[in-house]
Amino acid sequence: MAKGITILGILVLAITIISCNSTKHSQSKKEVKMELSNKEKVVALLNSFNTGDQTPISYINAEKYIQHNLAVGDGLAGFGEVMKNAPEGGFKANVVRAFEDGNYVFTHTEYDFFGPKAGFDVFRFEDGKIVEHWDNLIEVQKPNPSGRTQFDGATDITDKEKTESNKKVVTDFIEKVLLGHEMDKLTTYINPEKYLQHNPAVADGLDGFGEAMKYFAENGLVMEYTKLHKVLGEGNFVLSMSEGKFGKGEHTAFYDLFRLEDGKIVEHWDVIQAIPPQSEWKNTNGKF
Repeated sequence: MAKGITILGILVLAITIISCNSTKHSQSKKEVKMELSNKEKVVALLNSFNTGDQTPISYINAEKYIQHNLAVGDGLAGFGEVMKNAPEGGFKANVVRAFEDGNYVFTHTEYDFFGPKAGFDVFRFEDGKIVEHWDNLIEVQKPNPSGRTQFDGATDITDKEKTESNKKVVTDFIEKVLLGHEMDKLTTYINPEKYLQHNPAVADGLDGFGEAMKYFAENGLVMEYTKLHKVLGEGNFVLSMSEGKFGKGEHTAFYDLFRLEDGKIVEHWDVIQAIPPQSEWKNTNGKF
């Protein structure tokens, strides 16, 4: 009898231990699943435009949300005001590319936001929460002279070990060529044999770049970079945020996304947006 009880007790104990371990393992899997990366949080937030899911709102710090979209009020209240004024059917967002650089996440997104838009968004995180946001938006346009759109092209992130060196290439390109006008250094940074262009008005290659510059000069237009504000990257992709003048001299924000191979720029997307006069700003944080 005593022996039978002992065996039964051992079996019960074993089943209990297995059950507890299984429960802990299941809970552990749930916890791992819930621990999203900052990049995943941003993608989920943008996708919530499509799904209506309210959960991703919790990824924004309700006590501190600094807004640099000058058409939107500061904080969560400003974000809520935009959502409240959404057209019938709401907004839509298709995240084409997403990248993470330290506490920053930046995305390249196809929007239906008061009409079809191409946009770059930058989010800064503190303690796993979004605390700051910048963006640049432009209307979706027809394919450029080379047949490329504002969204197509490479998406795979490679060469993560080269992130910092690729960021330096882009930084030097903007500072020396676009700011310093050292045009003789152009091929130091851009691959002259392979330069794929997604700007709606510019064709592939350095010839396309040259033709665009010639058109601007002949028509009294400007494309002038005056200050580089931020450079972010992940692997072979680098985003720069710059200030300057465009067209007939409008104060402008330039967001340029570059893809690099072997230390040279081989592909380019951009969003160029005019900066409104300060009297029209809905927050006081500035564009950059």
